[in-house]
Formats: sequence, structure tokens, C-alpha cells
Amino acid sequence: MSEEVIVSYLAAAIRLCVPLLLAGIGLLYMSRSGILNIGMEGMMLIGALAGVFGAHTYGSAGAGLLFAVTVGAVVGLLFGFLVITTGADQVVIGTALNLLGLGLTTVFGRSLLGMGQEAVKVEGFPVVPLPLLSGIPFLGEALFRQNVLAYAAFLLVPLTAFLFYRTCWGLQVRAVGENPLAADTLGVKVHRVRYLCSVIGGIMAGVAGSSISLGILNQFTENMVAGRGFIALSAVIFGRWTPGGTMSAAVLFGGADALQLRFQSLGIELPYQFMLMFPYLLTMAALAWFSGRSRQPAATGAAYKSLANRSG
Repeated sequence: MSEEVIVSYLAAAIRLCVPLLLAGIGLLYMSRSGILNIGMEGMMLIGALAGVFGAHTYGSAGAGLLFAVTVGAVVGLLFGFLVITTGADQVVIGTALNLLGLGLTTVFGRSLLGMGQEAVKVEGFPVVPLPLLSGIPFLGEALFRQNVLAYAAFLLVPLTAFLFYRTCWGLQVRAVGENPLAADTLGVKVHRVRYLCSVIGGIMAGVAGSSISLGILNQFTENMVAGRGFIALSAVIFGRWTPGGTMSAAVLFGGADALQLRFQSLGIELPYQFMLMFPYLLTMAALAWFSGRSRQPAATGAAYKSLANRSG
């Protein structure tokens, strides 16, 4: 196998892992604060459409990203209201959000962007080679010739780790996710922390969706997220709810996605559907192997009624 083929594969693996990593970081904030979000798929779809709509309207990928961030924050706030304030079942709300995201993006995509006839091409984020680093033999071309969203995604990993393990706020987030009653007793505003994490998760979902529509395809198509929201959740579980572990899992799953594309290009005499199954089969295998070996935050998925609102 030539060096050019390997470099091309590594660059594709990094490019395809970016949406998983961005969504995984958003899920980390939510999970660590005790929120179970299986609706990331729908949130990413909404963010992908918002990004393309913004870029199409204003002719700028930056404007599209701003649209995606804003819409993602609103969706995260809505999700937080339903599961935090009303105490609705988080699995049910997440499932409904996935269905809502698919339906809304299909309807508005066709009406706003005319997807029924031909997908609208927009300006996406260009590749930005990093000075000096991109010139490193072999790895430089694969790792340091990406778009700004890819660089931002990997920079967010140490930033998230610092916030979780080196700041008072991070300690509050982890305490709320493990034992909200104890945190509330010590004066931590449980609902406030969870709302903030839900909004952060929504913002990251919007950025993750736009990293597909503006960073890879430069257009929006129906159901273009194609299960990556669930794979991102798998990456969080596979990574044991840690930033570094989530990054490693995202790179692994992104590499599997890039590998199935290479398999198809080799002309192997197998139905292409089997190739498409590969990253999802790897995800299922990873979950089956690691789900029993890692422990999620103890209060994940459980609604909490603050002490101030308890009766008696």
C-alpha cells in the first residue's frame, strides 16, 4: 500500500470523525450533568439544515455556523425545559426529538432549499493548512490540512478536560451527575447546571451537524446525519464518559467509516450495503463489549426535584 493511499485514508478518517467528536463532546456535558440525550441525531439534523440555510442566505459558511449554533442552543434549551423543569422521561423526549428533527428538516429543507428538485450547493469551510505543521512528512498532510471545525473539535478535548477536572464549575457538573441531592444540599443550583449543559450540548449538536453539511458535503440532504448521533453516543460510552476516551472512540469510528468508503472504491464484489454496514457493526460490537465494563454517572436519566420545590 503506497504512502499516498495511507495519507489519504488518514485524512479522510480525521475528517469523518469530526462530527462524531463534536457531538460526543456535547453529549459529555449533558451526560456528566445527569441528562441522557438519545435525541442527538435529530439535533444534528436541525443544525445541519440551519447551517446550510444560513450559508445559502448570506453566502458565508461563517454565517451558516452562526445559524447552526443559535438554533442548536434553542433546541438544547427546549430539551432542557422538557426534561429538567417538567421532569419528562428523557428517553421518550429524545426519541421524539429524533422524529421531530427528521420531519422538520425534510419539510423545511424542501420548502426553503428546494431539495425536492436539486440539492442547493453552498459555500463550505475550506481546508486551512497549518503553517509548518502541514509540511511534516506523512502525518502533516493528513492531520494538519483540515478545515477550522476539525481543529476546533480537537482543541475542545483538552479544554473540556480542563473544565471538568480543574475548575469548580466542572466539579459541580460532575457532582450533579452523580448525586444531585448532595450537590443541592451543598448549595449547587442543580437545575441551573443542567440547563447550561443542555444548552452547551445543543450548541455542539448544531456545530456537529454543520460540520457535515458545511465541512464535508456543502449541501443538505434528507437524513444526511445517517446515524452519526447514535454513533457519537456510542463513542461517549466507549470512551467511558471522558474527553480523551471519547476522542479516541470518535477517531476509531471515523476510521471505520473512511475504511468502508475505501472498500467500495476498490471494487470488491460485494453489495455496497455490506460496506455501509461496517461502521455500524463496529459500533454495535464496541457497545456490546464495553457497555458492561464502564459506569455512567449515577444520576444519568433521572429527573430531579430541587429542595426548594419539595413539599413537606
